[in-house]
Amino acid sequence: MSHRLIEKQVIYSGNKITLEVHRLEDPDGRVVKREVCVHNGAVVILPFLPDGRVVLIRNRRYAVGQVLVELPAGTLEKGEDPMNCAGRELQEETGYLARRLVPIGSFFSSPGVLSEKLHAFAAYDLEKVEAALEEGEEIEVMPVRFEEALDMIAGGEIADAKTIATLLMFDRFHRARR
Repeated sequence: MSHRLIEKQVIYSGNKITLEVHRLEDPDGRVVKREVCVHNGAVVILPFLPDGRVVLIRNRRYAVGQVLVELPAGTLEKGEDPMNCAGRELQEETGYLARRLVPIGSFFSSPGVLSEKLHAFAAYDLEKVEAALEEGEEIEVMPVRFEEALDMIAGGEIADAKTIATLLMFDRFHRARR
């Protein structure tokens, strides 16, 4: 069932998101309203250290008022290639440079209200360099064994959806190919 856009109202336009209200007409002529948070998209990176551990981070997330255990991630600049963004964000947040990035898959974080598409990458052959945190970021690097990361999902220690999806996608569809 397709809808025809009648009107789009921009409520707020910021650096990372735009909030819009869309008025749509369905095939039967009924008008419906959708609230949409427009986002450029993002990347999430699953970095592997030479000893096989993965690099998680503890990241203070203001919106939920908690420190979350996550994989490194970041927002795409307008028109930016996701693989380039993944390399940049990994270095900024963890101080690691990846010599090899391999796509894991892509997914929508919350398609009921948010247009954000996440692109997941595995990062290998890491080299330690200087981190370059953005202003206001509070991030602590936390290397763990891959199995421990999966146990952290099961135990509720990892509650971040992009991290859960990326770890489980890698475990289910890519781990044997590594």
